Amino acid sequence: MPNSSRDQYIGFIGTGNIGNPMARQLIRGGHQLVIFDLRPEVMENLLELGAEPAESAAEVASRCSIVFTSLPGPPQIEAATAGPDGILDGASPGDIHVDLSTNSVKGVARIVQLETAVGITHIDAPVTGGVVRAGQGTLTVLGSGDEPTFEQVRPLLDHIGEHVFHLGAAGMGGLYKLINNVIVLSGHMIVQEALVLGAKAGLDPQDLVDKLRQGTARPYMGLADHFLAKQWENPTSTMVIAEKDVALALELARDHQVAMPVANAVHQHYLAALAAGFDELHHYSTQDLLEATAGISIPVPSP
Repeated sequence: MPNSSRDQYIGFIGTGNIGNPMARQLIRGGHQLVIFDLRPEVMENLLELGAEPAESAAEVASRCSIVFTSLPGPPQIEAATAGPDGILDGASPGDIHVDLSTNSVKGVARIVQLETAVGITHIDAPVTGGVVRAGQGTLTVLGSGDEPTFEQVRPLLDHIGEHVFHLGAAGMGGLYKLINNVIVLSGHMIVQEALVLGAKAGLDPQDLVDKLRQGTARPYMGLADHFLAKQWENPTSTMVIAEKDVALALELARDHQVAMPVANAVHQHYLAALAAGFDELHHYSTQDLLEATAGISIPVPSP
């Protein structure tokens, strides 16, 4: 296909929980997308908006000079990039791959090496802010990689994010994202533990939260209503993804010889949740494990 035609399309691989609303923002911005996901059902709404389907990541790359990916983690990123029918099988020299996923720093380095060898420029641009902000186009984009190339794709990233940063060489975006995620995914656990402790000691959980919001614990109470509501089904963020992100942060800590005892303990709790079959539940469902261990069940507040 001629390069002029390839430049008319933007590729998007991975249209799940957070990839889907990001792809929608690009369509709303007036861009024609070619999309692929291993699950055809998560592409349907985008096809209705005018996106064109592809049969593989390779086909997306063959039809588009700029390809975005939004995938669960390192194995999926590696497969979509360098596996059979991956991006490398369809891309051309001069193409750009923008990865919006959360990868390991080592994983980014490997993809950069593979793509650079065949003339593809890799931009590492993980996002943070959650599914709701993805739907609003107000995510924070933690971009890194070749700066002129980053500036070339910045207008596209502006459809996705309200705050779009270039942080240096490829891999720096992932570094920022892993630090962000280990704070978020570890921080909520102490709040859940405290709520379970209070309930076991006889306090009313909702009243406890209301009172804590008037004291020095106030900055930590932002998620408390979600914990009490216990809406774990059809999550925007699963236990599998949470465990993966903490594990990647711990891998980074080992590489830099940084002790992270709290994050290690949190990771063990996520592993226990996976062992209990919580894989596709919201990662907040760690609340259920804590309650079970304490021998209580906090009732969901009345509407």
